[in-house]
Amino acid sequence: MPANIVVPEVGESIVDARVAKWLRKEGDVVAAGDPLVELETDKIDLEVGAPQGGVLSRIDRHDGSDVKVGEVLGVIDEAQAGAAPPSPSAEAPENGRDAGAAAAAARSPRATPTAKKAAEQHEVNLATVRGSGDAGRVMRRDVEQAAAGGAAPAPAAPEPKAQRARPAPPVSEAPRRPAGERTEERVRMSKRRATIARRLVEAQSTAAMLTTFNEVDMTAVMALRDRHKQPFKDKYGVGLGIASFFVKASIGALRDFPRLNAEIQGDEMVLKHYYDIGIAVGASEGLVVPVLKDADRMGFAEIEKQIRDFARRAEDGTLSLADLKGGTFTITNGGVFGSLLSTPILNPPQVGILGLHKIQERPMGVNGEVALRQMMYVALTYDHRIVDGAEAVKFLVRVKELVEDPGALLLN
Repeated sequence: MPANIVVPEVGESIVDARVAKWLRKEGDVVAAGDPLVELETDKIDLEVGAPQGGVLSRIDRHDGSDVKVGEVLGVIDEAQAGAAPPSPSAEAPENGRDAGAAAAAARSPRATPTAKKAAEQHEVNLATVRGSGDAGRVMRRDVEQAAAGGAAPAPAAPEPKAQRARPAPPVSEAPRRPAGERTEERVRMSKRRATIARRLVEAQSTAAMLTTFNEVDMTAVMALRDRHKQPFKDKYGVGLGIASFFVKASIGALRDFPRLNAEIQGDEMVLKHYYDIGIAVGASEGLVVPVLKDADRMGFAEIEKQIRDFARRAEDGTLSLADLKGGTFTITNGGVFGSLLSTPILNPPQVGILGLHKIQERPMGVNGEVALRQMMYVALTYDHRIVDGAEAVKFLVRVKELVEDPGALLLN
Protein backbone atom coordinates (compact mmCIF):
# COMPACT_ATOMS: atom_id res chain seq x y z
CA MET A 1 0.00 0.00 0.00
CA PRO A 2 1.45 3.41 -0.95
CA ALA A 3 2.45 5.81 1.84
CA ASN A 4 2.79 9.56 1.51
CA ILE A 5 5.97 11.37 2.54
CA VAL A 6 4.72 14.56 4.18
CA VAL A 7 6.24 17.69 5.69
CA PRO A 8 6.18 16.93 9.42
CA GLU A 9 4.94 19.23 12.16
CA VAL A 10 8.12 20.61 13.68
CA GLY A 11 6.72 23.18 16.08
CA GLU A 12 3.82 25.58 16.44
CA SER A 13 5.88 28.50 15.12
CA ILE A 14 6.96 26.73 11.92
CA VAL A 15 4.33 26.41 9.19
CA ASP A 16 6.43 26.13 6.05
CA ALA A 17 9.79 24.86 4.83
CA ARG A 18 11.91 24.57 1.72
CA VAL A 19 13.07 21.36 0.05
CA ALA A 20 16.85 21.66 0.31
CA LYS A 21 17.78 18.40 -1.43
CA TRP A 22 16.45 14.93 -2.06
CA LEU A 23 18.82 12.25 -0.77
CA ARG A 24 17.22 9.51 -2.91
CA LYS A 25 15.85 9.48 -6.43
CA GLU A 26 12.71 7.98 -7.91
CA GLY A 27 12.99 4.20 -8.16
CA ASP A 28 15.35 3.83 -5.19
CA VAL A 29 14.60 1.05 -2.74
CA VAL A 30 14.59 2.27 0.86
CA ALA A 31 14.04 0.90 4.34
CA ALA A 32 11.70 2.40 6.93
CA GLY A 33 13.36 5.36 8.59
CA ASP A 34 15.94 5.98 5.86
CA PRO A 35 16.57 9.73 5.36
CA LEU A 36 14.89 10.72 2.10
CA VAL A 37 14.89 14.50 1.88
CA GLU A 38 16.40 17.47 3.66
CA LEU A 39 14.12 20.36 4.59
CA GLU A 40 15.19 23.87 5.52
CA THR A 41 13.06 26.00 7.86
CA ASP A 42 13.58 29.49 9.22
CA LYS A 43 14.92 28.07 12.48
CA ILE A 44 16.29 24.54 12.02
CA ASP A 45 17.11 22.08 9.24
CA LEU A 46 15.80 18.54 9.35
CA GLU A 47 15.74 15.28 7.43
CA VAL A 48 12.49 13.45 6.65
CA GLY A 49 12.68 9.66 6.82
CA ALA A 50 10.81 6.98 4.94
CA PRO A 51 7.47 6.20 6.64
CA GLN A 52 7.79 2.56 5.50
CA GLY A 53 10.08 0.32 3.48
CA GLY A 54 9.56 0.12 -0.25
CA VAL A 55 10.30 2.01 -3.44
CA LEU A 56 10.40 5.78 -3.78
CA SER A 57 7.92 5.74 -6.62
CA ARG A 58 7.21 9.46 -6.94
CA ILE A 59 8.72 12.82 -5.99
CA ASP A 60 6.11 15.58 -6.01
CA ARG A 61 8.08 18.56 -4.68
CA HIS A 62 11.61 18.98 -6.00
CA ASP A 63 14.70 20.75 -4.70
CA GLY A 64 14.11 24.43 -3.99
CA SER A 65 10.32 24.10 -3.63
CA ASP A 66 8.59 25.93 -0.78
CA VAL A 67 6.20 23.61 1.06
CA LYS A 68 3.72 23.72 3.94
CA VAL A 69 3.39 21.48 6.98
CA GLY A 70 1.35 18.41 6.00
CA GLU A 71 2.03 18.81 2.28
CA VAL A 72 2.91 15.65 0.32
CA LEU A 73 6.53 15.52 -0.82
CA GLY A 74 6.43 12.14 -2.52
CA VAL A 75 5.16 8.56 -2.32
CA ILE A 76 6.64 5.27 -1.12
CA ASP A 77 5.22 2.12 -2.73
CA GLU A 78 5.68 -0.93 -0.53
CA ALA A 79 5.28 -3.35 -3.43
CA GLN A 80 8.98 -4.09 -3.44
CA ALA A 81 9.61 -3.55 0.25
CA GLY A 82 11.07 -7.02 0.56
CA ALA A 83 13.88 -6.07 -1.80
CA ALA A 84 15.01 -3.18 0.36
CA PRO A 85 18.68 -3.53 1.25
CA PRO A 86 19.87 -2.76 4.76
CA SER A 87 20.06 0.97 5.29
CA PRO A 88 23.58 2.24 5.76
CA SER A 89 22.27 4.36 8.62
CA ALA A 90 20.86 1.28 10.33
CA GLU A 91 23.92 -0.92 9.99
CA ALA A 92 25.82 -1.46 13.20
CA PRO A 93 29.38 -0.20 13.04
CA GLU A 94 32.05 -2.84 12.91
CA ASN A 95 33.75 -3.73 16.15
CA GLY A 96 37.13 -2.13 16.46
CA ARG A 97 36.41 0.69 14.05
CA ASP A 98 38.94 3.46 13.86
CA ALA A 99 38.44 5.72 16.88
CA GLY A 100 40.10 8.51 14.93
CA ALA A 101 37.26 8.54 12.41
CA ALA A 102 34.72 8.88 15.20
CA ALA A 103 36.69 11.70 16.76
CA ALA A 104 36.98 13.49 13.44
CA ALA A 105 33.23 13.16 12.93
CA ALA A 106 32.49 14.61 16.35
CA ARG A 107 34.81 17.57 15.73
CA SER A 108 33.39 18.60 12.37
CA PRO A 109 31.44 21.87 12.72
CA ARG A 110 29.92 21.71 9.23
CA ALA A 111 28.16 18.35 9.05
CA THR A 112 24.64 17.15 9.77
CA PRO A 113 24.15 14.68 12.63
CA THR A 114 23.38 11.89 10.16
CA ALA A 115 26.54 12.74 8.22
CA LYS A 116 28.59 12.41 11.40
CA LYS A 117 26.96 9.08 12.18
CA ALA A 118 27.64 7.83 8.66
CA ALA A 119 31.26 8.98 8.94
CA GLU A 120 31.71 6.87 12.06
CA GLN A 121 30.11 3.83 10.44
CA HIS A 122 32.14 4.10 7.24
CA GLU A 123 35.37 5.22 8.92
CA VAL A 124 35.47 8.40 6.85
CA ASN A 125 37.40 11.47 8.01
CA LEU A 126 34.97 14.38 7.62
CA ALA A 127 37.86 16.78 7.11
CA THR A 128 38.45 15.15 3.69
CA VAL A 129 34.82 15.35 2.53
CA ARG A 130 33.60 18.20 0.34
CA GLY A 131 30.11 19.27 1.48
CA SER A 132 27.31 19.78 -1.01
CA GLY A 133 24.84 21.31 1.45
CA ASP A 134 24.09 24.93 2.20
CA ALA A 135 27.28 26.93 2.86
CA GLY A 136 29.38 23.82 2.23
CA ARG A 137 27.75 21.72 4.91
CA VAL A 138 28.63 18.01 4.76
CA MET A 139 25.54 15.86 4.21
CA ARG A 140 25.05 12.11 4.65
CA ARG A 141 25.15 11.56 0.89
CA ASP A 142 28.58 13.24 0.73
CA VAL A 143 29.96 10.82 3.32
CA GLU A 144 28.50 7.81 1.51
CA GLN A 145 29.99 9.01 -1.77
CA ALA A 146 33.37 9.46 -0.13
CA ALA A 147 33.12 5.99 1.42
CA ALA A 148 32.46 4.56 -2.03
CA GLY A 149 35.52 6.32 -3.38
CA GLY A 150 33.63 8.83 -5.48
CA ALA A 151 34.64 11.97 -3.59
CA ALA A 152 38.17 11.19 -2.48
CA PRO A 153 40.34 14.17 -3.26
CA ALA A 154 43.10 13.52 -5.76
CA PRO A 155 46.56 13.88 -4.25
CA ALA A 156 48.16 17.14 -5.22
CA ALA A 157 51.21 16.92 -7.44
CA PRO A 158 54.35 17.86 -5.51
CA GLU A 159 55.65 21.29 -6.30
CA PRO A 160 59.25 21.82 -7.34
CA LYS A 161 61.36 22.79 -4.37
CA ALA A 162 62.30 26.10 -5.90
CA GLN A 163 58.65 27.00 -6.37
CA ARG A 164 57.72 25.96 -2.83
CA ALA A 165 60.46 28.11 -1.37
CA ARG A 166 59.47 31.22 -3.30
CA PRO A 167 58.01 33.89 -1.00
CA ALA A 168 54.49 35.16 -1.56
CA PRO A 169 54.32 37.98 -4.10
CA PRO A 170 53.72 41.49 -2.80
CA VAL A 171 50.22 42.92 -2.98
CA SER A 172 51.09 44.81 -6.14
CA GLU A 173 51.65 41.50 -7.93
CA ALA A 174 48.29 40.01 -6.94
CA PRO A 175 46.26 38.90 -9.99
CA ARG A 176 43.81 41.50 -11.18
CA ARG A 177 40.36 41.09 -12.70
CA PRO A 178 40.73 41.02 -16.49
CA ALA A 179 39.79 44.31 -18.13
CA GLY A 180 36.11 44.47 -18.99
CA GLU A 181 35.14 41.47 -16.85
CA ARG A 182 32.14 42.32 -14.64
CA THR A 183 30.63 39.14 -13.21
CA GLU A 184 27.64 38.78 -10.91
CA GLU A 185 26.20 35.87 -8.99
CA ARG A 186 22.58 35.39 -8.02
CA VAL A 187 22.10 33.33 -4.85
CA ARG A 188 18.69 32.54 -3.38
CA MET A 189 18.30 33.41 0.29
CA SER A 190 17.98 30.50 2.68
CA LYS A 191 14.74 30.26 4.65
CA ARG A 192 16.59 31.44 7.74
CA ARG A 193 18.18 34.42 6.02
CA ALA A 194 14.87 35.44 4.43
CA THR A 195 13.14 35.20 7.82
CA ILE A 196 15.86 37.29 9.48
CA ALA A 197 15.42 39.95 6.80
CA ARG A 198 11.64 39.97 7.19
CA ARG A 199 11.73 40.11 11.00
CA LEU A 200 14.25 42.95 11.06
CA VAL A 201 12.06 45.04 8.78
CA GLU A 202 8.98 44.16 10.85
CA ALA A 203 10.78 45.17 14.06
CA GLN A 204 11.56 48.59 12.66
CA SER A 205 8.07 49.15 11.29
CA THR A 206 6.05 47.91 14.29
CA ALA A 207 8.07 49.11 17.30
CA ALA A 208 9.06 52.62 18.38
CA MET A 209 12.75 51.77 18.74
CA LEU A 210 15.18 54.07 20.50
CA THR A 211 18.70 53.35 21.72
CA THR A 212 20.56 54.72 24.72
CA PHE A 213 24.28 54.29 25.31
CA ASN A 214 26.68 54.13 28.23
CA GLU A 215 30.15 52.79 28.98
CA VAL A 216 31.20 50.20 31.51
CA ASP A 217 34.55 50.01 33.29
CA MET A 218 35.44 46.33 32.88
CA THR A 219 38.68 46.56 34.87
CA ALA A 220 37.30 44.82 37.97
CA VAL A 221 35.67 42.03 35.95
CA MET A 222 38.82 41.43 33.92
CA ALA A 223 40.95 41.34 37.07
CA LEU A 224 38.52 38.90 38.71
CA ARG A 225 38.63 36.68 35.62
CA ASP A 226 42.43 36.70 35.62
CA ARG A 227 42.51 35.65 39.28
CA HIS A 228 39.95 32.88 38.99
CA LYS A 229 40.01 31.70 35.37
CA GLN A 230 42.20 28.64 35.95
CA PRO A 231 40.55 27.43 39.21
CA PHE A 232 37.15 28.07 37.59
CA LYS A 233 38.08 26.02 34.53
CA ASP A 234 39.62 23.25 36.63
CA LYS A 235 36.45 22.97 38.70
CA TYR A 236 33.76 23.43 36.06
CA GLY A 237 35.49 22.50 32.80
CA VAL A 238 34.62 25.79 31.11
CA GLY A 239 36.24 29.21 30.87
CA LEU A 240 34.86 32.21 32.72
CA GLY A 241 33.74 34.70 30.06
CA ILE A 242 32.10 38.09 30.34
CA ALA A 243 28.68 36.94 29.10
CA SER A 244 27.68 35.45 32.44
CA PHE A 245 28.38 38.77 34.21
CA PHE A 246 26.06 40.63 31.84
CA VAL A 247 23.37 37.95 32.07
CA LYS A 248 23.40 38.30 35.85
CA ALA A 249 23.55 42.12 35.69
CA SER A 250 20.66 42.23 33.20
CA ILE A 251 18.49 40.09 35.43
CA GLY A 252 19.24 42.38 38.37
CA ALA A 253 18.27 45.42 36.30
CA LEU A 254 15.15 43.71 34.92
CA ARG A 255 13.94 43.13 38.46
CA ASP A 256 14.22 46.86 39.10
CA PHE A 257 12.68 47.86 35.75
CA PRO A 258 10.19 45.10 34.87
CA ARG A 259 8.71 46.79 31.79
CA LEU A 260 11.89 45.89 29.92
CA ASN A 261 11.00 42.24 30.58
CA ALA A 262 7.58 42.52 28.97
CA GLU A 263 5.79 42.43 25.63
CA ILE A 264 2.83 44.22 24.09
CA GLN A 265 -0.34 42.31 23.25
CA GLY A 266 -2.99 44.59 21.84
CA ASP A 267 -3.48 47.42 24.31
CA GLU A 268 -2.04 45.43 27.23
CA MET A 269 1.46 45.02 28.63
CA VAL A 270 2.39 41.45 29.61
CA LEU A 271 4.90 41.78 32.45
CA LYS A 272 6.90 38.57 32.82
CA HIS A 273 8.13 37.56 36.24
CA TYR A 274 10.58 34.99 34.91
CA TYR A 275 13.85 35.60 33.10
CA ASP A 276 14.49 33.75 29.85
CA ILE A 277 17.52 35.50 28.37
CA GLY A 278 18.17 35.16 24.64
CA ILE A 279 21.82 35.02 23.59
CA ALA A 280 22.40 36.09 19.98
CA VAL A 281 24.78 33.68 18.23
CA GLY A 282 26.22 34.44 14.80
CA ALA A 283 26.46 31.13 12.93
CA SER A 284 27.61 30.84 9.32
CA GLU A 285 24.04 30.19 8.16
CA GLY A 286 22.62 33.24 9.93
CA LEU A 287 21.95 34.71 13.33
CA VAL A 288 20.03 32.62 15.84
CA VAL A 289 18.95 33.49 19.38
CA PRO A 290 18.86 30.43 21.67
CA VAL A 291 17.40 31.07 25.09
CA LEU A 292 18.72 30.54 28.61
CA LYS A 293 15.53 29.35 30.32
CA ASP A 294 15.11 30.53 33.93
CA ALA A 295 18.53 32.20 33.77
CA ASP A 296 17.97 33.72 37.23
CA ARG A 297 18.29 30.21 38.69
CA MET A 298 21.59 29.50 36.92
CA GLY A 299 25.07 29.96 38.31
CA PHE A 300 27.99 31.46 36.40
CA ALA A 301 29.35 28.06 35.36
CA GLU A 302 25.99 26.83 34.11
CA ILE A 303 25.48 29.99 32.06
CA GLU A 304 28.94 29.73 30.48
CA LYS A 305 28.48 26.04 29.66
CA GLN A 306 25.08 26.66 28.09
CA ILE A 307 26.30 29.57 25.96
CA ARG A 308 29.23 27.56 24.62
CA ASP A 309 26.94 24.65 23.89
CA PHE A 310 24.58 27.00 22.02
CA ALA A 311 27.45 28.34 19.90
CA ARG A 312 28.64 24.84 19.01
CA ARG A 313 25.20 23.55 18.10
CA ALA A 314 24.33 26.72 16.17
CA GLU A 315 27.28 26.01 13.89
CA ASP A 316 26.45 22.28 13.74
CA GLY A 317 22.83 23.04 12.90
CA THR A 318 21.66 20.89 15.80
CA LEU A 319 19.79 23.50 17.85
CA SER A 320 16.24 22.39 18.60
CA LEU A 321 13.07 24.45 18.53
CA ALA A 322 12.97 24.25 22.31
CA ASP A 323 16.37 26.00 22.39
CA LEU A 324 15.04 28.88 20.29
CA LYS A 325 11.56 29.25 21.73
CA GLY A 326 10.55 32.17 23.91
CA GLY A 327 12.89 34.69 25.44
CA THR A 328 11.98 37.77 27.48
CA PHE A 329 15.12 39.86 26.88
CA THR A 330 18.13 39.50 24.55
CA ILE A 331 21.87 40.11 24.82
CA THR A 332 24.03 40.43 21.71
CA ASN A 333 27.80 40.80 21.69
CA GLY A 334 29.25 42.48 18.63
CA GLY A 335 32.51 42.88 20.47
CA VAL A 336 33.56 39.33 19.58
CA PHE A 337 33.75 40.55 15.96
CA GLY A 338 35.58 43.77 16.88
CA SER A 339 32.61 46.15 16.95
CA LEU A 340 33.29 49.24 19.06
CA LEU A 341 29.73 50.61 18.96
CA SER A 342 26.47 49.59 17.31
CA THR A 343 22.70 49.94 17.58
CA PRO A 344 21.05 46.53 18.14
CA ILE A 345 17.60 45.84 16.71
CA LEU A 346 14.81 44.43 18.88
CA ASN A 347 13.96 40.75 18.76
CA PRO A 348 10.10 40.90 18.66
CA PRO A 349 7.96 40.55 20.68
CA GLN A 350 10.61 41.55 23.23
CA VAL A 351 10.92 45.23 24.11
CA GLY A 352 14.59 45.35 25.11
CA ILE A 353 17.97 44.18 23.80
CA LEU A 354 21.40 44.86 25.29
CA GLY A 355 24.36 45.27 22.94
CA LEU A 356 27.90 44.55 24.17
CA HIS A 357 31.02 45.71 22.37
CA LYS A 358 34.79 45.46 22.21
CA ILE A 359 36.76 46.03 25.42
CA GLN A 360 39.40 48.71 24.87
CA GLU A 361 42.02 50.20 27.13
CA ARG A 362 41.33 53.93 27.37
CA PRO A 363 42.61 56.77 29.60
CA MET A 364 39.94 57.66 32.17
CA GLY A 365 39.76 60.05 35.11
CA VAL A 366 39.88 58.05 38.36
CA ASN A 367 39.94 59.81 41.73
CA GLY A 368 41.38 62.96 40.21
CA GLU A 369 44.05 61.14 38.21
CA VAL A 370 44.26 59.78 34.69
CA ALA A 371 44.54 56.00 34.52
CA LEU A 372 44.24 53.36 31.81
CA ARG A 373 41.03 51.37 32.26
CA GLN A 374 39.41 48.48 30.40
CA MET A 375 36.31 50.13 28.94
CA MET A 376 33.32 48.85 26.96
CA TYR A 377 30.51 50.76 25.30
CA VAL A 378 27.07 49.25 25.87
CA ALA A 379 23.81 49.99 24.08
CA LEU A 380 20.21 49.36 25.06
CA THR A 381 17.57 49.42 22.34
CA TYR A 382 14.04 49.57 23.74
CA ASP A 383 10.44 49.91 22.59
CA HIS A 384 9.41 53.44 23.52
CA ARG A 385 5.74 52.45 23.38
CA ILE A 386 5.96 51.03 26.90
CA VAL A 387 9.46 51.94 28.10
CA ASP A 388 10.16 55.59 28.88
CA GLY A 389 13.52 57.14 28.09
CA ALA A 390 14.35 57.79 31.75
CA GLU A 391 13.51 54.19 32.59
CA ALA A 392 15.79 52.89 29.83
CA VAL A 393 18.67 55.12 30.93
CA LYS A 394 18.30 54.01 34.55
CA PHE A 395 18.19 50.37 33.47
CA LEU A 396 21.48 50.72 31.62
CA VAL A 397 23.03 52.58 34.55
CA ARG A 398 21.97 49.72 36.83
CA VAL A 399 23.64 47.19 34.51
CA LYS A 400 26.77 49.34 34.57
CA GLU A 401 26.77 49.53 38.38
CA LEU A 402 26.40 45.78 38.78
CA VAL A 403 29.12 44.88 36.30
CA GLU A 404 31.56 47.43 37.71
CA ASP A 405 31.09 45.89 41.17
CA PRO A 406 31.10 42.12 40.46
CA GLY A 407 30.65 41.35 44.15
CA ALA A 408 27.24 43.01 43.98
CA LEU A 409 26.15 40.37 41.50
CA LEU A 410 26.55 37.76 44.21
CA LEU A 411 24.36 39.77 46.58
CA ASN A 412 21.73 40.76 44.00
